[in-house]
Amino acid sequence: MFKRRIRGGVLIAALLLCREPLAYPQQKSAANTPIAISEFSRMVQEFSEEGGYFQADNFTSNESSYLHVVDKLREFGVSGGAYIGVGPEQNFTYIAKIRPRIAFMVDIRRQAIIEHLLYKAVFHLSHDRAEFLSLLFSKPLSKDRAEAEGSLEDLLRYIFTSPVSASAYADNLTLIQQTIEETFHVPLSSSDVESLRRIYYVFWRLNLRIAYGYGFPTMADLILETDLHGRAGNYLAVEQDFQFVREMHEQNRIIPVVGDISGRKAVTAIADYLRKNGHSVSAFYTSNVEEYLYDDNQFGGFVENVKKLPVTERSVIIRSVKGYLGQHPAWVPGTRMITLLEKIPVFLDDYKAGLYPNYWALVTTHYISAGDRQVDPSSGSKAAQPQP
Repeated sequence: MFKRRIRGGVLIAALLLCREPLAYPQQKSAANTPIAISEFSRMVQEFSEEGGYFQADNFTSNESSYLHVVDKLREFGVSGGAYIGVGPEQNFTYIAKIRPRIAFMVDIRRQAIIEHLLYKAVFHLSHDRAEFLSLLFSKPLSKDRAEAEGSLEDLLRYIFTSPVSASAYADNLTLIQQTIEETFHVPLSSSDVESLRRIYYVFWRLNLRIAYGYGFPTMADLILETDLHGRAGNYLAVEQDFQFVREMHEQNRIIPVVGDISGRKAVTAIADYLRKNGHSVSAFYTSNVEEYLYDDNQFGGFVENVKKLPVTERSVIIRSVKGYLGQHPAWVPGTRMITLLEKIPVFLDDYKAGLYPNYWALVTTHYISAGDRQVDPSSGSKAAQPQP
């Protein structure tokens, strides 16, 4: 297997042992009946709030540990239902593994929602992973599609090394904008159009080097990332996973919404919709947004929103924690971030019991990590003390 580490325009290739992809239970296709495009458009617009500020663009994830909890999701039966997530493309992998019936992408930055609409257009205009990556990065495939016949690593090598085409970028941008406005019926303001142009330009110019910042994993790294057993798991790693996410998009069942997860509108609207349509939340991916909610004294608002969601005993929060905040027991050497799970009913009970006086207490109390270790909620154990 070819594994790339792309830093500052340098492509380093390392031969690794070939590994079989992780097998997941066969599940039904995305859903039974597509959501009408008029309903999709209505939800995108009516559920959304005014956009807010975040300190970074986040064109791609920065969490190389995102696959670490996939085995646990399967072990705990986290599947089907509704998925809610923040941030960019890492959500597609969780959607591919959880196989929800509906998903909502919620982000305080309107630019992030424009990016999700861009992704939806690219999924819509592509039939397979090769066409998807070709359109996403404006790297046209050859007439015989030879680059699509090899491994994912071969395809990524082609996307990274093939010639840059300004005309392909311009034509694709026009097509994507038309698809969002005319096919998806989502009107774009002048600032939205500029955001779309800027996002697509970054994908075109930086290609698979896109990263949260210097020293963070690139998009190529994230696509080729493995779990703790060395198994590939990104939504692009297996065509079946890609096709599930594509089908969800084609059925208009991945709905991007501008919203603050601690705010009064977006999550409330989503909760009301889920209840009316008989969906329970399987997973709520929060990344490390809770850290910022604590900093802004907004965490209580988030808890109140979680209380509104229809959940079951299997419903989980998927959260990411900065590994350098302290000596977290679940930290995996070599990673910046730690990915953890917590059962939503346990989360709500703990908050009510006053077990989360600060962010460190939140991420060290009754968490579920990738390993066998699980802090048992019945043990009454308290949070670890913050590390210097």
